[in-house]
Amino acid sequence: MRIAVVGAGSWGTTVASLTARNGPTILWARRAEVAEEVGSAHTNATYLPGYELPPELEATASLEEAVRDADVIVMAVPSQGFRAVLEEMAGHVRAWVPVVSLSKGLEQGTNKRMTEVVNDVLPGHPAGVLTGPNLAKEVMAGHPAAAVVAMADERVALSLQPVFATDSFRIYTNLDIVGCELAGALKNVMAIAAGMVDGMGFGDNTKATMMTRGLAELTRLGVALGGDPFTFSGLAGMGDLVATCSSSQSRNHHVGTELGKGRPLAEIIAEMNMVAEGVKSSKVVCELGRSNGVEMPIADEVHAVCHEGRSAVEALSNLMQRQQRAETHGLAT
Repeated sequence: MRIAVVGAGSWGTTVASLTARNGPTILWARRAEVAEEVGSAHTNATYLPGYELPPELEATASLEEAVRDADVIVMAVPSQGFRAVLEEMAGHVRAWVPVVSLSKGLEQGTNKRMTEVVNDVLPGHPAGVLTGPNLAKEVMAGHPAAAVVAMADERVALSLQPVFATDSFRIYTNLDIVGCELAGALKNVMAIAAGMVDGMGFGDNTKATMMTRGLAELTRLGVALGGDPFTFSGLAGMGDLVATCSSSQSRNHHVGTELGKGRPLAEIIAEMNMVAEGVKSSKVVCELGRSNGVEMPIADEVHAVCHEGRSAVEALSNLMQRQQRAETHGLAT
């Protein structure tokens, strides 16, 4: 299969490095200088400094060139620019080519998942997601890891397994696109909360509490929106949540840590060259919770810290002072 990876950030470049071992792969970079570096020097110093890329990996700054001959398109574009890039390339994509999203976010304004955006812009194309506990630098270093490719059609999912799999990167299939996408988006919000705990100087008990209650929260909303409850205990749910809430490599955890130290969000974001999806997704998550009658206390507090000027200290105090209840209250299992 000929694979096009659209988006040359850290994870897009990493996935392109994986797929280049399994088939002809071309990576689209928005900036021509990044495409030139990937193609000639076999590096991407902006997003993956210190790592060599496969020499067979091609790169281009032309969307048309990237997608026109592709048998599989992998979208590694942040959620808020996802639709615009799809619309730009729509006229160059061959019929029925599967589109796999790497984006772990939700579209503001429509509250849609990325596969729903694909269905809007490229109707008739199988749309799915690749997700899991996948920190780019660890995957690039060849550390053993696993992910889930979720598609509505199991035959398509099975055909995509060998596109992404390597000796150190194991791929499972899942038919629950809704659960896998929601888990990926919601865990970023929870990672900001976990980061705030670290930034305030609390220990493992506090962080484990935040992660566990975060898992309960994202499961509640995910099931209410049609996800399979078992998905949230798997790689797309608990696996990704643990990795993102625990690692200093996580952009969302980093944002939370700095917020926990009392720094303003604008200052934190200005220092970053990659997108922390949880910041904008927190607004969508809270809206989805309200519209579906699902309590989202952690997401509500993260949104208030990011967008309403609430301090991390106030947010944690609000969570601790909530009414006492049974642990399984509100869980749809």
